[in-house]
Amino acid sequence: MMYPEPMIVPMREELTRLGVQELRTAAAVAEALGNAKGTALVVVNSVCGCSARNARPAVAAALQHHATPDHLYTVFAGQDVDATKAARAFFTGYPPSSPSIALLKDGRIVTMIERHQIEGRMASDVAQDLVQAFDRHCTTGATT
Repeated sequence: MMYPEPMIVPMREELTRLGVQELRTAAAVAEALGNAKGTALVVVNSVCGCSARNARPAVAAALQHHATPDHLYTVFAGQDVDATKAARAFFTGYPPSSPSIALLKDGRIVTMIERHQIEGRMASDVAQDLVQAFDRHCTTGATT
C-alpha cells in the first residue's frame, strides 16, 4: 500500500539523519550494491507498526558502536517498490520481510534480521544483535 509521502517523511528521516543513504530506484540499488566492496547495512524501512518503530531506533543505537559497516543504505518497502525488490534480490535465501535489516559483505549477505526477529522485542535487543554482527564482520565506520 502506498502511503502519502508527507506521512512517511519522518520515518525516512529517522534513518537519513543518521547518515543512511536512501536508495529510491532499482538503478540506485544496483549502483550501490552491485559491485560493493566492504560491508553494507541495508535497512528495509517500513510503516508496519511496532516492528518498524523498533527497527529504526535499533539501527540508530547500533551505529553508535565502534565497529560499523562501511556503507549505510535504506529502501522503503511499499513506497519505493522497485528499489526494495532490487535490494531484496541481494538477500539470497530470505523471503521478503519488512522491516528487515541486512548486513552484506562484498555484496553477499552475512546477517539478516527479519521482521519476526524485530517484532515484540525491545529496540535495544535488536541493536545488540546488530552490534554482534558488526563485531563479526565490520572494522571501521561508515563512509557513505
